[in-house]
Amino acid sequence: MGFSCGIIGLPNSGKSTIFNALTSLSVPCQPYPFCTIEPNVGVVAVPDERLTNLARILKPEKVVPATIEFIDIAGLVKDAHKGEGLGNRFLSHIRNVDAIAHVVRCFKAGDVPHVYKDIDPIRDVEIVETEIIISDLEIIEERLKKIERMAKVSKEKGEEEVELLHHLRDTLEKGSFIDMEGMEEGKRERLRSFNLITTKPLFYIANIDEEGLYNPQTKELESYASGKGKRFISVCGKLEGELSSLPEDERKAYMELYGLKKMAIFDVIKIGYSILGLITFYTIVGKVMRAWTIKDKTPCIKAAAKIHSDMERGFIKAEVINYEDFIKWGNEHIAREKGLVRIEGRDYPVKDGDILHIRFNV
Repeated sequence: MGFSCGIIGLPNSGKSTIFNALTSLSVPCQPYPFCTIEPNVGVVAVPDERLTNLARILKPEKVVPATIEFIDIAGLVKDAHKGEGLGNRFLSHIRNVDAIAHVVRCFKAGDVPHVYKDIDPIRDVEIVETEIIISDLEIIEERLKKIERMAKVSKEKGEEEVELLHHLRDTLEKGSFIDMEGMEEGKRERLRSFNLITTKPLFYIANIDEEGLYNPQTKELESYASGKGKRFISVCGKLEGELSSLPEDERKAYMELYGLKKMAIFDVIKIGYSILGLITFYTIVGKVMRAWTIKDKTPCIKAAAKIHSDMERGFIKAEVINYEDFIKWGNEHIAREKGLVRIEGRDYPVKDGDILHIRFNV
C-alpha cells in the first residue's frame, strides 16, 4: 500500500491548480465553490537525484522511481462539521490520507472570487482547522461516552483510555492539533485506532501570484506556520501549472525567462514525502533499477516484503551498500574490495539511500 497526502483548503484556494501542477493531470478547475466533489487522485514520482546518478552509472533499461499519492479533496467551509457545503463527506476523505497539505490562498485574482470576500490567510487557515478540530472533538466525546459504559465491565482498561481521551480533548479545546511525538507506543497505537485528522502530519502551501513572494500576508502565513512548528512553502500555482504542462525544453526556457532555478512544486512533493517519515532504498534486479518507499527504521525483512512476499518468507540475508559509498567509487566491485558491501540480517534497520540485494530461498 502506498502513502498519500491530501490537499485541503477553502474553496477557490487553488487546490486543484496545485494538484494539476503536481500531477499534470487534467481535472476540473473552475472559479466557483465545490467544483471538486469526489477526490482526484494522482500518483506522483518523487524527485530523486540519487536515482538519476545511479542510472547514469549503471545504465539500466528501466528506472522506476518512488511514488507518493496526492489527493485533491474538496474545499471545507465554516460549519463543515454540521454538513455545510457537503462538509461531512469531505472530512471523511481527509481521514483516509496519511498526511495533509493545506493550501492557503494568498493571490488576489479578481476573476476567482474568494468565498469570504477578502484575502486573509490566517483567518482562512483557522476556519478550515477549526472544522477539523471540531469533527475530531465529536469523535472523542462519542468515544468517552462509550468508554464510560465499558468501564463498568473493565474498570482498569476504561480508566486508562478515559485518561488519554481527556488529554486529547483538552488539547483540541485549546485549538491545537495532537502531537504524537513523545507518546509511549501503547498510547500511539490506541490513538491511531481513533483515526483523528488532527494527528496527521501537516504542512502549508501559500498559493501566490507572481508578486506574492513580496506580499506581507504570505510572510504572515509563513510566521504562523513556523510558530506551529509546521513546514511552509510558497507556490505560484497558476504559473507552475502552466510550466508543468510544457515539454521539458520549453519549460526550461520559460523558467529562465521568469528567473526560476527550479519549480517549487518539486519541493512540495519532497516535503510531503519527508513529513511522513519516509526513506528510499534501491534495488537493481536484472535490467531494472527501482526506488522503494518505506518508513524510517523499517527492518530489512519488512523492506524485503515490500519487494515481494517470497523474499520475506525465504529471507536469508541482505547485501547492503549505501548510495554515498557506491557513488564515491562508482563500481560495486571496487566497493566490495574496500569492504563497503555489508552483510545484514533480518532486523537491520534500512537506511535512507541503501542499495539492497536480498538473498532468499524460494
